[in-house]
Amino acid sequence: MIEADYPVKRTFLEKVVLLLATGLGTGYARTAPGTYGSLLGLPLAWACQFDVCHQLQSVIIGVLLFIVGVPICKSGAILLKAKDPSQVVFDEIAAFAWIFLFVPFNVYTAILGFLLFRFFDVLKPWPIRKFDELTGGFGIMIDDTIAALIAGGLLGLIWRLISPLLVNHI
Repeated sequence: MIEADYPVKRTFLEKVVLLLATGLGTGYARTAPGTYGSLLGLPLAWACQFDVCHQLQSVIIGVLLFIVGVPICKSGAILLKAKDPSQVVFDEIAAFAWIFLFVPFNVYTAILGFLLFRFFDVLKPWPIRKFDELTGGFGIMIDDTIAALIAGGLLGLIWRLISPLLVNHI
């Protein structure tokens, strides 16, 4: 049952926390809320690459989002009365700061990076599954961050292999 199914009196601060935790409401999607929330990560990743030192900028943004994401996700879980509610998608959004560290952001990397992240986030192979066992806001954030780092590393390897083939098409 999602929060919208029953009326709850919320304070202004609780509403703001839920708005952030649920990715501006994308987490309330009836199917695949994590995928809808992840779509908000793409503009974040794109924005991270405006600076010449985009890797440093992405790391700083990723660390800051992780730090603020821990209490946001923890509070969202408490307000939604679940350990790791599917409606909380801030963790998916914040993870996108890490995916494009070693590749330029373009249509090819955006699609492949998105798909790789969703693959690792949904299936949670080892070691992601081990981190998924952690609880609280840290537990909610860390498995997505690890999934993003793995997806980003694989994206970097794939990009190094196929980018020479795309030189005339980018």
